[in-house]
Amino acid sequence: MQALSVVIITYNEERNIERCIRSVIGIADEIVVVDSFSTDRTREIAAECGARVIKHEFEGYIQQKNYALEQATNQWILSLDADEALSEKLRNSIKEIKLNPSAEGYTMNRLTYYCGRWIRHSGWYPDRKLRMVLKNKAHWSGINPHDKLELVGSKNISHIPGDILHYSYYSLEDHLQQIDRFTQIRANELFARQIKPNVWHLYFKPLHKFFKHYFFQLGFMDAYEGYQI
Repeated sequence: MQALSVVIITYNEERNIERCIRSVIGIADEIVVVDSFSTDRTREIAAECGARVIKHEFEGYIQQKNYALEQATNQWILSLDADEALSEKLRNSIKEIKLNPSAEGYTMNRLTYYCGRWIRHSGWYPDRKLRMVLKNKAHWSGINPHDKLELVGSKNISHIPGDILHYSYYSLEDHLQQIDRFTQIRANELFARQIKPNVWHLYFKPLHKFFKHYFFQLGFMDAYEGYQI
């Protein structure tokens, strides 16, 4: 059986972190939480749940997740966000994979809980994510705050059944606050790369995305929450 390290980055996640950690107990041989100096009880809760907690200054989502990968002591890594948890079906799938892995990376679907509703349309499901990988093949890339886990020099990836349960926003206010934070981070990244937005980005892309998600990807079937998204 292959040993598995679960890695999680956190900042003020006291309402989520216990659910996340509890969902991997029984499949994780090591749980690593890299915390960027939370001011709430995140670190204390994580430690009580059996995680090894490491404090590390936040430089960006991509940088923090790559640092977290480096802290794992096992070759197999499962990377989760603090507001995520494993469904029972996914837990069982991972248990089977640990017995005899045949790929170097595994994707899984992510199902999002948004403002009291599980979102199954709007392009949000199935939201396939590469999350279980060999440490020496894995690297986080992208443009902050939007990160992407990739396999370096390999396309040996399989898909496994079960869902990552993503408890995203508890209210519209939560969502708007996150949009404000992510917009500022994204703007800073684009400025640093000397990338300037054009008319398409400012006016036409938002309209295109609305029609795509709400009509073509059946967002209207997710009721009012589908419209908010």
